[in-house]
Amino acid sequence: MNKLRIISLLAAILTICGTIAAEVHPGIETLRKSGFEALKGKRVGLLTNATGVDTQLRSTIDILHEAPDVELVALFAPEHGVRGDIMAGQTVTSSVDPATGIKVYSLYGATKKPTAEMLKNIDVMVYDIQDNGSRSYTFISSMGLAMDACAAAGKEFVVLDRPNPLGGNKVEGNVPTKANLSFLAKFPIPYVYGLTAGELARMIVGEGWLTSSKPLNLTVIPMEGWHRNMLYSDTGMPWVPTSPQIPEAQTCIFYPATGIVGELNYVSIGVGYTLPFQTIAAPWIQSYRLAEKLNARNIPGVRFRPISYKPWFGQFARQNLQGVQIYVVDYEAAPLTLIQFYVLEELARLYPDHKVSATANPKKLATIDIVVADKELRPAFFRNHKVDDILPMWTRGTEEFRTLKAKYHLYDYE
Repeated sequence: MNKLRIISLLAAILTICGTIAAEVHPGIETLRKSGFEALKGKRVGLLTNATGVDTQLRSTIDILHEAPDVELVALFAPEHGVRGDIMAGQTVTSSVDPATGIKVYSLYGATKKPTAEMLKNIDVMVYDIQDNGSRSYTFISSMGLAMDACAAAGKEFVVLDRPNPLGGNKVEGNVPTKANLSFLAKFPIPYVYGLTAGELARMIVGEGWLTSSKPLNLTVIPMEGWHRNMLYSDTGMPWVPTSPQIPEAQTCIFYPATGIVGELNYVSIGVGYTLPFQTIAAPWIQSYRLAEKLNARNIPGVRFRPISYKPWFGQFARQNLQGVQIYVVDYEAAPLTLIQFYVLEELARLYPDHKVSATANPKKLATIDIVVADKELRPAFFRNHKVDDILPMWTRGTEEFRTLKAKYHLYDYE
């Protein structure tokens, strides 16, 4: 065993033992350090899931349940449930949390917005969820709807802030018009938006995006030690899967690179294999040929490796596939959200009988329009299968947003 391997193993053991301190401390630790000052003497509702933990992996549910002078009276469950035991897209039902005996209200079932009845016995709602940094991930939509409901009901709203795994600088994708907003694009922000949840909450209030005519009493409990140019791997914090197919923090980097095309059930994106969101493969692709053509394009910050695999579930389950594995070798330079469209363009050239416009699941096309928050972008791409045709649409409003978001920054650069 070489020296580097030994050092890596020792580092892993020390991390597990808790002797390596995290460089960044999430909002729940800042709150605890203050003696839970913002919640003292209040009846608290908590919107959280399995990712709501401190750096020792202790759940925010349990921390607030035991906190002095804090009365945790209700839990609110987003997609995947408060303990992370519900699969993606599966309805969450209201229940009782077995560990604490506290009532759990579902916000991913009959309603996605807290009702007045759900809120009547709380004074403040606390939000503590780790996001993945992409607009179509539903947690920030749940946050926004809860903010709206709390404003209407006259309840306080507290965000326990956490890192954006994609950092605080990267901004990619279109800014949706009002007509294209949905639960998968709740606010007029780009697909990769470069804000923490707390910063986004400040923007939602500051830009008047809540529908309630009443003001919201918003408090953001900031992190300690986080800077805008940090990726999650720089924080030293443990990663809790934000959903079953985001097992590692680095998966968040690939989610915007393939997640959109993954909605079409046209190619495998590695879901069902060991590399979720990191591949594009199909039975009819020749891996070496596709990798050669894509690497010849010299897409900034991106390289492609030929790969063959057989997924256990998902698209093309138990079939032999060939395709490419995506490597982001220069994060700042890589156009994450456009990678999938460059691959689709090359596939149309190499395999005209398998163009996405001709073979994608027709029932999924409307979903793509919702995810990209633009009903014209998909038809524009399908006409010639060229990235250049959609660039003006995909970059619409991006630079303006980059300037606007700076007003709401809570954290500086290193």
